[in-house]
Amino acid sequence: MASQDDKTNTDASASSVEQYIVKDPEQFARNLAHMIEQAGKAASAWVTPRERGEVRDSVAEPMADMVKTFSKLSEYWLSDPARALEAQTKLFAGYMNVWSNAVGRMSGEQRGEGGVEPERGDKRFQDPEWGRNAFFDFLKQAYLVTSRWAGELVEHADGLDEHTRHKANFYVRQITQAISPSNFILTNPELFRETVATNGENLVRGMKMLAEDIAAGKGDLKLRQADYSKFAVGKNIATSPGKVVARSELAEIIQYEPTTPKALKRPLMICPPWINKFYILDLNPEKSFIRWAVEQGHTVFVISWVNPDGRHGRKGWDAYIEEGIGFCLDTIEKATGERTVNAIGYCVGGTLLAAALALMAKRGDRRIGSVTFFTTQVDFTHAGDLKVFVDEDQVAALERAMNDKGYLDGTKMATAFNMLRAGDLIWPYVVNNYMRGKEPMPFDLLYWNSDSTRMAAANHSFYLRNCYMENNLSRGRMVLGGETLSLKDVTIPVYNLAAREDHIAPARSVFVGCQFFGGDVEFVMAGSGHIAGVVNPPQSNKYQHWTGGPPLGAFDDWVKSAKENSGSWWPHWQKWIEKQDRKRVSARRPEDEKVPILGDAPGDYVTVRI
Repeated sequence: MASQDDKTNTDASASSVEQYIVKDPEQFARNLAHMIEQAGKAASAWVTPRERGEVRDSVAEPMADMVKTFSKLSEYWLSDPARALEAQTKLFAGYMNVWSNAVGRMSGEQRGEGGVEPERGDKRFQDPEWGRNAFFDFLKQAYLVTSRWAGELVEHADGLDEHTRHKANFYVRQITQAISPSNFILTNPELFRETVATNGENLVRGMKMLAEDIAAGKGDLKLRQADYSKFAVGKNIATSPGKVVARSELAEIIQYEPTTPKALKRPLMICPPWINKFYILDLNPEKSFIRWAVEQGHTVFVISWVNPDGRHGRKGWDAYIEEGIGFCLDTIEKATGERTVNAIGYCVGGTLLAAALALMAKRGDRRIGSVTFFTTQVDFTHAGDLKVFVDEDQVAALERAMNDKGYLDGTKMATAFNMLRAGDLIWPYVVNNYMRGKEPMPFDLLYWNSDSTRMAAANHSFYLRNCYMENNLSRGRMVLGGETLSLKDVTIPVYNLAAREDHIAPARSVFVGCQFFGGDVEFVMAGSGHIAGVVNPPQSNKYQHWTGGPPLGAFDDWVKSAKENSGSWWPHWQKWIEKQDRKRVSARRPEDEKVPILGDAPGDYVTVRI
């Protein structure tokens, strides 16, 4: 006679199996037919632009690079039979451990101590069935054993040059994240249950969304990461009051309305990156650095870069400095009468600003009295995962593609940035959107992230070659305006902000860059990453920041001796700014200045979408 425990286990097992059985086969079949119909629309959205010649696939180049990289990796392991056998034996031993655990589970035993578990913080395997159901537990463990083994092959491959190792690590991560069992319906218990429970309606909705997103990307997948319908630039995002007071072919200059009776004598110029749009600094009233700076008494001017098209293809860094930074400085002087400003550069906008400062120093132009860099690299020795995409073959292929149109499509750059954190920015949305058939939630940051910009061909080519490939700015070999630039000529005070978890401008890279300036540098490291580390208003009371002595010696040593401070770095920066010049004057309103008003903030250029 069966015991009560046996009966309970049998009932639980039956219940576990029951949830994966289709209840209405006819409805399920109809929905599969609808899904196939939507899949046809998705295929048409992908094929049609290619048949018309509107889209040229560029998959061959990165695939060839990946194959070449893995060939070098394989050469190391296969060149020595003993080494290859050792690697295979380690993988086989891992599989045998998973198999023995699975056999034990099938026999009713608890999993042994040798079971493989996801790393802490891995959100892919949170459903209880990943541990409770022997089949899904087996899939999970086999996947984890394989992915970790593949990562170790790269880590322990001696003799690889650093760039090849970096690329191999990156490609292994991309592949292992892509083949995770959590990404497929039949191998993800949550997706499997949902498909059965809805008789496949989730697949119909998901395929419909896939077709819409390929159509929105004009033949390429434009992965939606948020409900974009809830946001509109100038309506409920980028709403700080201000006026467009000047416009060139490359930039609109926005002056923001004051909120204090007195303002710092020195105006504040912000040079944002042209990759993505400036309103990351003005997402909403609670998160807006621009609004906060105005409240501290800054007269804020922001460069809003044009979203370039074929007309801007030959505009390089010389033009971006002259028609952007120089144009903004001229506008500020006309509007306020002030020749000396405080300047901020963010990411690649900061790299451009650093080059501009070196050029201005050569020419005796002293209009910028202090400079602040947000997560900016001027030396690219430790430039992070974006270096994976930059070598002669890949850049040459990119230049050929850009020269056809005069620009790089914004979706290409957006995809590259998403790949840096594919586990957070790609696969969760693939699963949620196209398999679960659910609309993503409204999220202003991800709305901004999707609002991609094109890159002018000459500008982007100069950036990749001079910075990532040849590191010319820090080496004193960059040539702009007929001048060979040296950052040692930049002797004004520098506030250099890094972010501890930054994947785009790693904190170590920002720290190393400090040594190339000719004056005093205040190095500060914020908690979090490239965006959240910068956009961290004091009232949020989130993260922390580290301050310490001069940025000299090894980065790790600086971090060990630095002081950890709770909360935002913004007040620390404000105190630093006021040390440079704390004089105040009557607040300046755009309407009262000697410049024309061309429209309301956030202007026209920022609203152009790709």
